[in-house]
Amino acid sequence: MARPIKDTPVLTGKDAERFRWHMEHPTPVSEEEKERARLEYEALKRNSPNCSLFR
Repeated sequence: MARPIKDTPVLTGKDAERFRWHMEHPTPVSEEEKERARLEYEALKRNSPNCSLFR
């Protein structure tokens, strides 16, 4: 039997400020990286036709 998953701790103070800043200012991704990710996704989708993630 699986063990229960613990609750995620709440961020406070500087950690919370840092997290919020990073959420509001994401790192830019180049078009080349986007295209590579899309090609990898398409390959996974082709190789795993029965996976529920691709429906």
